[in-house]
Amino acid sequence: MKKIKTQDAIGHVLPHDMTRIVKDEYKGPAFKKGHVIKEEDIPLLLEMGKEHIYVLEKDENMIHENDAAKILANICINDYMEMTDVQEGKIEIKATEDGFFEVDTDRLFELNYLGDIAIATRTGNLPVKKGDVLAGTRIIPLLIEKNQLEEAEKIKNGVPIFKITPFRKLKGGIVTTGSEVYNNRIVDKFTPVVKDKLKEYNVELIHHEICDDKTEMIKNAIMKIKEMGADVILCTGGMSVDPDDLTPAAIKESGANIIAYGAPTLPGSMFLVGYFDDDTAIMGLPGCVMYTKTTVFDILFPYVIAGKKITREQIARLGYGGYCLKCETCHYPNCEFGKGV
Repeated sequence: MKKIKTQDAIGHVLPHDMTRIVKDEYKGPAFKKGHVIKEEDIPLLLEMGKEHIYVLEKDENMIHENDAAKILANICINDYMEMTDVQEGKIEIKATEDGFFEVDTDRLFELNYLGDIAIATRTGNLPVKKGDVLAGTRIIPLLIEKNQLEEAEKIKNGVPIFKITPFRKLKGGIVTTGSEVYNNRIVDKFTPVVKDKLKEYNVELIHHEICDDKTEMIKNAIMKIKEMGADVILCTGGMSVDPDDLTPAAIKESGANIIAYGAPTLPGSMFLVGYFDDDTAIMGLPGCVMYTKTTVFDILFPYVIAGKKITREQIARLGYGGYCLKCETCHYPNCEFGKGV
């Protein structure tokens, strides 16, 4: 690759896209790779600050940025994803299904540590929707040595570094606890919130039962919903340490294996998650789920929908980034909350 004056470039072929930026108006390629420079192009190139351009000289040991971007995208891409066309040396990868997105961050680090490679992703361990951009791939220079991309292929080792697990079609049930609701002293404002969250993930609500603050009644409601074929059971209310809050005890008596009662998150520290022997999930939702837009429930519920079993270690790791800043406008998941998983 050699450099020549722009005024001497007439008739030469551009080896890459030439980006033009006009503040608040335009950013994009003024000339595409392969464009043959004409005399009338010279003033615009100079206006863009291009006093010189590169002329590509063939070297079998070097790979052009467009081809390199495709190689890197293929290292990342997996099922339920697609890549865009190359634009200014960059390829984007997008989701083709709603699902749970994961990134092998160790191998992502290895790839970017090679030197001239840039793979930037959105945060993993989060739900994504069809059409969402997952990542962009490119190289830093115009050309990259072939052996560097060969090293990148070795890091892939036949296994893409991205993964989307499509969300399952589940059946769910809600157990509402509290004497104040059971005896019609107050209007139940918790259940509508939970119903909306089930709808967000297309979970079919097969039964809703309201219980008094009695362990046996709550336990029986849980077992009833489980026998009806629920994949996930959500218990609202009765999750604190007050003497009338009996939901955790009822969940335990129902036979569920409690993975964690309590999470290092604020809001949501009184959250409970467990599983029955057949992997039916059960969650005890603290009161904050009713009045706070985003809680620990929003962090962990997508794991259940994707069929990924929650572990005690995951819960413990939530402490890093587990303090919600209660922004005036909630931007979750585009924030730091819950990124310690």
